[in-house]
Amino acid sequence: MNSDLFEAVLELPDPTQRRRYDNLVGLDDTKRRLLREARILLDSDALDRWSTTFHGDRLPVVDALADRPPMFLFAGDVGTGKTALAESFGDPIARAWEKPVLLFRLSLSSRGSGAVGEMTQLLAAAFDEIRTTARGGGVGVIMLIDEADALAQSREASQMHHEDRAGVNALIRGLNSLTEQRLPVIVVLATNRLGAIDPAVRRRAAAVFTFDRPNDEQRHRALADLAVGLDLSDAELGELVELTGPTKARPWGLTYSDLYQRLIPSAVLEAFPDNPLTGDLLLKVATDFVPTPPFQEAP
Repeated sequence: MNSDLFEAVLELPDPTQRRRYDNLVGLDDTKRRLLREARILLDSDALDRWSTTFHGDRLPVVDALADRPPMFLFAGDVGTGKTALAESFGDPIARAWEKPVLLFRLSLSSRGSGAVGEMTQLLAAAFDEIRTTARGGGVGVIMLIDEADALAQSREASQMHHEDRAGVNALIRGLNSLTEQRLPVIVVLATNRLGAIDPAVRRRAAAVFTFDRPNDEQRHRALADLAVGLDLSDAELGELVELTGPTKARPWGLTYSDLYQRLIPSAVLEAFPDNPLTGDLLLKVATDFVPTPPFQEAP
């Protein structure tokens, strides 16, 4: 593997990623659709088997689905689970498929130094490596491009540098090559700025998945799971759900990462090592907690 192009390759299934996937509560509909879409792209024969089983022949709609570019767009605010799901959804696929799925996470250093032609060469090399791995057989490949707007910014932007435009063209050529060869590869572009993604890239998405901050029901489920083993009353849980949502002081609630990585750890550390974690303490921490503000695109 070229370490200049990718971070460490992760082989799935993996117990850590399985826990991450299972802990993404409130995303059941997104997960269900994502796994169906991904299975079709990674297992080229899955649609043929379905069509033959239920219709006795290969339906024309099979080709329509098979001809889509193998790319998903994950779009939404910071901390809403985009990256966590992108890094972990290959785990249940690998378990059901009974074949390994390799996750390649493109390094932001692949943008290069800005020298003419550098980003184009680096992206071409990244797609070459992905294709070579997939052709080896017996594995599926997911290539994650996080903060995708850094590589796929709209070419309509007047201030866009020529090298950046060339990079978008290279990304499109890479996606087109995967479509033509029908390899077991999925490219996931994750972004906070869907509007900044080049229209030609957006049109190539087999599916666009949007991620929002958790609503009352989703926060209730997440907090209830986190509170297992604690002596937390229904009234305290309800108040905790209210405190972590939009308030008069701020029109936005906590993100998933706020809940899992900031709020609850803060409460545990407040109690540790001399006191138990109680409902009163959780409510106190939630009252004073400042959630991550929404991402604001530059005008």
